[in-house]
Amino acid sequence: MPFPPSRDGRRHTPPALMAAALELMESRGGGQGRFDTGMAGVLLVRSFQTIMPVPNVYKPSLCIVLKGAKQIMFGDSSLDYGEMECLIVNVEVPASGRMVGATPDTPYLGMTIEFDTAILRELLQQVPAPPRSAAATPSIFVGQVDEQLAECLTRLVRLMGNPGAIPVLSPALLREIHYWLLTGPYGAEIAKLAAPETHAERVARAIHYVRDHFAEPLRVEQLAEVANMSPSSFHHHFKTMTSMSPVQYQKQLRLVEARRLMLSEAANVSEAAYHVGYESASQFSREYTRSFGIAPKRDVMMFKELLAQATAR
Repeated sequence: MPFPPSRDGRRHTPPALMAAALELMESRGGGQGRFDTGMAGVLLVRSFQTIMPVPNVYKPSLCIVLKGAKQIMFGDSSLDYGEMECLIVNVEVPASGRMVGATPDTPYLGMTIEFDTAILRELLQQVPAPPRSAAATPSIFVGQVDEQLAECLTRLVRLMGNPGAIPVLSPALLREIHYWLLTGPYGAEIAKLAAPETHAERVARAIHYVRDHFAEPLRVEQLAEVANMSPSSFHHHFKTMTSMSPVQYQKQLRLVEARRLMLSEAANVSEAAYHVGYESASQFSREYTRSFGIAPKRDVMMFKELLAQATAR
């Protein structure tokens, strides 16, 4: 069951979970940024400052706020979630996220666990009544962390401090987390990740194709064929799941990849634009500024300044 609100009307992270997270971060040198968890697909992060929305490609995952608040923007939609709430992402999607109101005195603290479809498929074979949802629903939504999930998260964070035990014990813990999610109030939506030949699985198939060919010209009819759906049905389900059209999705993938090239591989604007499929650097710059609210050169400069300001660990 979800945690009831406290006297101030807000939901708070259980002390044991918060203490485990803080202890781990201090053992990793303290400060802010991403902390080594020793587990693939599991991320722990702390931020002392509010920054501009950071564009990224979100994988299917569970994103939990342990302290503070966060906002995610994707397509024509945005979602806000706070302490002991979680963002559930069921399909790979380009989006921009930002910590809200983070300061050194009131930092943001969050945790992300990527879904493992192999675990979900195995569990679906064992659950007596697998959850079903026939309706087309958004694949990104906000839920609440209940007591069972919080207890599992506490044990998972504590395990991070014992590297020798991680390969032995983490598989069972992650499987337990997947089980509680699959059998909980959001199980029908999470099951779509692993159930074969659902509309969600077919759209995900097309999304993987876009991801692998984002620099090439793509047509909706071509993607519908990959998904084995009619063009009209494909477009409807794609828009419902991702809050954007296939063309918008491809554009966002291109812009996110171009940003990565400029930040990680020191590509200039023209090089990044050409690499992701743009023929005009000026068009790329206009669309980048329109989507991210800042020109590409300025965005790269600001990001490097933020990295320089981050507390060294």
